[in-house]
Formats: sequence, C-alpha cells, structure tokens
Amino acid sequence: MSREASVNRTTKETDISIRLELDGRGDGEIHTGIGFFDHMLEGFKKHGFFDMDVNVNGDLTVDCHHTIEDTGIVLGNVLKKALGDKKGIKRFGSCILPMDEALVLCAIDLSGRPYLVFDGEFTVERIGYMDTEMAKEFFYAVSYAAGMNIHIKVLSGSNNHHIMEAMFKSFARALDEAVTVDPRIHGILSTKGSL
Repeated sequence: MSREASVNRTTKETDISIRLELDGRGDGEIHTGIGFFDHMLEGFKKHGFFDMDVNVNGDLTVDCHHTIEDTGIVLGNVLKKALGDKKGIKRFGSCILPMDEALVLCAIDLSGRPYLVFDGEFTVERIGYMDTEMAKEFFYAVSYAAGMNIHIKVLSGSNNHHIMEAMFKSFARALDEAVTVDPRIHGILSTKGSL
C-alpha cells in the first residue's frame, strides 16, 4: 500500500504544493525560492528516504518568514495525510546526528499531540537568505500541522551551517524511524488504541 499524499495551500502570502511518499529513496525536486532552505529540505528528503516534490511561491519581497513557516504547515499536513490511520508504525523515532563539530539530537513521537521543544541557538541572524530564527518556526509549524511531538537539542557545535543542517538531517532520520511499519505491531502502538 502506497503511503503517499499531496497537499496544496494558497493564501495571499504563499502558494505551496507538496507531494510526499514515505517509502521512497530520497528523490524529488525542491523549489522554495530560498537557496539555503532548499538545501535543508534536500537533506531532509535524502536522509529520510522520502520522495518529495516541493514547489513554493512566497512573498519573498517581504522576507522569508511566510515562505518557511507555511512550508512547515503544508509539510505537516501532507505528512499527516500520508500516515493515514498510523496502523503498524513504530510511532517513536530518535537520532543523534554529527556533522563535523556539530552534534544534534532529535526525538519525535507521532502521538497526535503537537509539541515542540527547541533547544538550540545560532550566532548569526542569517545563513544565505534564510533567517536562522526560522528554523524554530519551521519545526513548530510541522509539529502543529502534523500533530507530532518534536524535540531538537543542539549538544555541541560552533558552525551555524553545520548546526542547522544537522537539525534537518536528524529530524529526517528520526521521522524515518517513526513512520517505519513494524510487523510486530498489530493496529495502533498505543494503550489507548488510537493516536
């Protein structure tokens, strides 16, 4: 059974379409208009083995905020749709990912309850054309739209590019683990019987 979904969302600020296949190889095209953000999403799809196409037209003449936040909302929505009833999935996933001097932990729970804990700081305001404060806004948007718990903690690091990239890649690896179907799981992995 294919776990694939597409979501389109249009507002006065952004026009976004995302197609996501959970059981992929990391293929697809990313176009957000923000080069560094494209780079982060490329790492996400490749290291999560998600086939994903992302097309975004945002009001970049204002700034990058709406484009990045709204992409997080749509990614959360398409993830929720692709997961369906969540039967058989591991639900939890975690990864401690190194990138040179940076080390970032990400742990997630596809619980249906949104929550973000973001413990990381940057020493620059921007990397390329992406405001560094938007990393937290992006993960917050994904968490609330998908109904998932996300914890991101920077354990060490000094290079802002490495820290940000380790965040996206560790999130990808943790999510890949959480969405994996485990044949030992019958139905939903919850004592309540639903997620």
